[in-house]
Amino acid sequence: MSQGQQTEHATRAGVIPAAIPRAARPGMPRLVAECGSFSMRIGRDGTWYYRGSPIGRKELVCLFASVLKREADGSYWLETPVERGRIEVDDAPFVAVEMWWRNCADPFSPSPEPRQCLTFRTNLDEMVTADSQHPIRVAIDPKSREPRPYITIRPGLEARINRAVFYELVALAEPETIDGRSLLGVWSEGVFFPIDEAPEAPRLAAE
Repeated sequence: MSQGQQTEHATRAGVIPAAIPRAARPGMPRLVAECGSFSMRIGRDGTWYYRGSPIGRKELVCLFASVLKREADGSYWLETPVERGRIEVDDAPFVAVEMWWRNCADPFSPSPEPRQCLTFRTNLDEMVTADSQHPIRVAIDPKSREPRPYITIRPGLEARINRAVFYELVALAEPETIDGRSLLGVWSEGVFFPIDEAPEAPRLAAE
């Protein structure tokens, strides 16, 4: 379905036609109109809602996601060249639902060393490999110690790594000492991403 057909379908369905890109007239300056709230929300599981009802068409959700932005104050907006409106996000706008391991060492290097690369697929089928531009971060609840892992998909936009994928990530973790701290983490594209403090070695009882 073309973008124009998707726009027409969204208009007939009453799903925010303002959020779909529109062509500007040639030679006219592009002024971004503030449209306030679009009455849209992204749930913690990655489901998009409009006025409380889930948006069932994945193609339409992908179209909205392609114009999703995040401001410095943490707010989320759907923004086209001519208009923008705020939406609510419960946690992160995407969910990482699969992970692949591969050796990404340079095959043309005189002595290529194995180098781990971790690639993630989101619930909207975006693929991203963890690296310096797409870091993995793990927020640890200070009381429960429950981890909340994320990976950056685009600047300011993250995917929450779901539980099953996080277990796979933890299985690849190894200890490293960073700035004098013993950490557990994973390597990808030559970058180390901490997951948690490394457990202390068990102490032997004094004889």
